[in-house]
Amino acid sequence: MYAAMMNTALGSLLIKASNTAITQIHFMQDNDPVPELLGNSVTEQCIGELAEYFAGERKTFDIAIQPKGSAFQEKVWKALLQVPYGETRSYGELAQAIEQPKAARAIGMANNRNPIPIIIPCHRIIASDGKLTGYSGGLDNKRYLLALETQQKAK
Repeated sequence: MYAAMMNTALGSLLIKASNTAITQIHFMQDNDPVPELLGNSVTEQCIGELAEYFAGERKTFDIAIQPKGSAFQEKVWKALLQVPYGETRSYGELAQAIEQPKAARAIGMANNRNPIPIIIPCHRIIASDGKLTGYSGGLDNKRYLLALETQQKAK
């Protein structure tokens, strides 16, 4: 397992990877222990792509990802990858997209368990009334990411 840290406008991100793919991105909190950091070409590529994203120069990611979860969670995360940059969907719309129209609440839980936020864009999912709801990185970070994408998409 490889790990690297990246400082961003959202705070520090801990990026974990295998030999071939990103396995986790974690929003670091002040009390989080910092693991031993040993990066590789995958973590370096991820840091580069995230830097381009935050600079408004990247709208999609090329880095290989390898999220681990239940079959349902992985289905939701795959559907999240289809939500275009600068757009949002409701939990209900995502439930329709995976052909499980009554699964909106379960989709919220799958979003909460997303191990690779930003790249798997769970921040693009909002309540049906347009309100922002939970985000593993905090609602302020969700607002920031949505504003960044909206601003860049308008250019």
